[in-house]
Amino acid sequence: MPSAARRATVGALVSTLLGTLLSLVPATTAHAEPVLLSQGRQATASSTEAAAFAASAAVDGNLTSTRWSSQWSDNQWFQVDLGRSAQISRIVLTWEAAYGKAYDIQLSDNGTDWRTVRSVTAGDGGTDDLAVSGTGRYVRLQGVTRATGYGYSLWEFQVYGSTGDTPQLPGGGDLGPNVHVIDPSTPDIQGKLDAVFKQQESAQFGTGRHAFLFKPGTYNNLNAQIGFYTQIAGLGLKPDDTLINGDITVDAGWFNGNATQNFWRGAENLAVNPVNGTNRWAVSQASSFRRMHVKGGLNLAPNGYGWASGGYIADSKIDGQVGNYSQQQWYTRDSSIGGWSNSVWNQVFSGVEGAPANSFPEPRYTTLATTPISREKPFLYLDGNEYKVFAPAKRTNARGTTWASGTPQGQSIPLSRFYVVKPGTTAATINQALAQGLHLLFTPGVYHVDRTIEINRPDTIVLGLGLATIIPDNGVTALRVADVDGVRLAGFLIDAGPVNSPTLLEVGPQNASADHSANPTTVQDVYIRIGGAGAGKATTSMVVNSDDTIIDHTWVWRADHGDGVGWETNRADYGVRVNGDDVLATGLFVEHFNKYDVEWYGERGRTVFFQNEKAYDAPNQAAIQNGTTKGYAAYRVDDSVNTHEGWGMGSYCYYNVDPTIRQDHGFKAPVKPGVKFHSLLTVSLGGNGHFEHVINDVGAPTQGTETIPSTVVSFP
Repeated sequence: MPSAARRATVGALVSTLLGTLLSLVPATTAHAEPVLLSQGRQATASSTEAAAFAASAAVDGNLTSTRWSSQWSDNQWFQVDLGRSAQISRIVLTWEAAYGKAYDIQLSDNGTDWRTVRSVTAGDGGTDDLAVSGTGRYVRLQGVTRATGYGYSLWEFQVYGSTGDTPQLPGGGDLGPNVHVIDPSTPDIQGKLDAVFKQQESAQFGTGRHAFLFKPGTYNNLNAQIGFYTQIAGLGLKPDDTLINGDITVDAGWFNGNATQNFWRGAENLAVNPVNGTNRWAVSQASSFRRMHVKGGLNLAPNGYGWASGGYIADSKIDGQVGNYSQQQWYTRDSSIGGWSNSVWNQVFSGVEGAPANSFPEPRYTTLATTPISREKPFLYLDGNEYKVFAPAKRTNARGTTWASGTPQGQSIPLSRFYVVKPGTTAATINQALAQGLHLLFTPGVYHVDRTIEINRPDTIVLGLGLATIIPDNGVTALRVADVDGVRLAGFLIDAGPVNSPTLLEVGPQNASADHSANPTTVQDVYIRIGGAGAGKATTSMVVNSDDTIIDHTWVWRADHGDGVGWETNRADYGVRVNGDDVLATGLFVEHFNKYDVEWYGERGRTVFFQNEKAYDAPNQAAIQNGTTKGYAAYRVDDSVNTHEGWGMGSYCYYNVDPTIRQDHGFKAPVKPGVKFHSLLTVSLGGNGHFEHVINDVGAPTQGTETIPSTVVSFP
């Protein structure tokens, strides 16, 4: 047979065989591979044995130390909302010692009408790996018979399946070009730091965003100068894992020695051994110093001791003295210090070992022995060669650092469970990642969103690096949290867009009522800005509806300088409104709003440290008139509230457009036994406007041009 004919015959035979084989193989595009759909989703149950055994613990990915446990009776149920309808193919139940002998697996489209897809009648505990088939959004374990005298107890309830043809977004991945990961062998580390500082030193409203992440090790002869929108952090589990023999410096040379505009930067999770024994950190609002170990002193003033306007230290150890010098106000929480100098207007401490004694009004120290509730900010670290995010545990009546006396308590979450958000990512993609059950890690950059980012899953972490900035387009709310447990928002800036947004950040829907005391939502180093980088508007910047929320260091700022600034140009009537009960604010900076800066409607609210300036640019007295009251209070507790307490709170006025403006008071609150304030002050900056009283009609008026505070030690 000729070769050409032979090749044709062989080709025909191969084609026939291939066609036959393909007919036997299912099409690979018909169904997506089963994936874990339940982890981190909203879970509910018929009962819980105690608060420590909440339903959410059975979908948190922890197979050995957290669990859901019911009360001790039959006919208990546990269910999970997958967020959307899915094709369910497998369910894995990891039982604790108290297991179900008989139970049903049920599916529902609406959470009301259930259909049983698998029944187990002879369960023996351990791990039940069940094949099922059906579709539904809600998946339920319906208990029939317990195997023990206790309840039903699950370490984990895992649902596998597919949500259709939409590709699953990957977790993890690289951190992008503006995250500079450094190790001790990296060449020219100083040059890399200097190059970014040159870009960012005076770029107050620029678009550059950077994070320097130092792997564990020792680094010698460095001076890390930190400019705008720059974060420096260690990648160890504890600060002492990463030591810089040198300095981490913020100064104010760019602004002629005035540090009052050194905003938007941070240092975290590092040990620093300063060259001359004292590290300089001359900052103002929206600058955090967290989980730091300074093996020496810390100077909070710029070179030359020019003005500086407040900052925040948490979970840090400063071996030497903190030199406050010219800092007008400062808040230090859950730390250890070797001493503190000077007091200016308002220095507040809670849970700080070595803090000065409470002595307000002179020296102006307000000191609480402990912080009522705290839970430190999540942070990125390296476990071997794997990136993880550590989510510290909640503490009550906290004092001192979380790390100095041993391994910090909390949960480690691999980066593979985070969607790594990079500039250009759309809000639709971000929401898809959230619906898929992923956390969010925003890399340094500026993000425009044309729809609200919706956080609906309990225990979701949204963590920003390098002051990642979210700008809502077309007047949408930038970010909204459902009334769920344990959401953590940290490390990003929300910048209002030119179309008015009714709100920029909402924590919980209206009329939220769930109890989150065991696992609160936290808002940490989340800053909000209206104007400055360009015209922006928002009616109310932050609304907190969920009970038990912790606001731990925020600066909510209607801009008084920059671009897009004017009484109506960057109109923003209200700064922060709290409707939820049992909300705690530790480190609350809110400034320059057209009407009320803070309004509080929830019961049992508490604020430890508050700093405020009234709007500079009010054109005249009539513009701020509030009925028969001259001006809107900086901090108002509604007359309906029966219990509220605040410590270390100041409001300042600088009416530079019309210095004749009079403000009736800085604070307004009902006179009730349960409403209490400690260490209040008002200040007129250079006599540009004045306060008649401090709170209600209590407290002497400010007067003259000497910038001398008027104080109230306690109210009522």
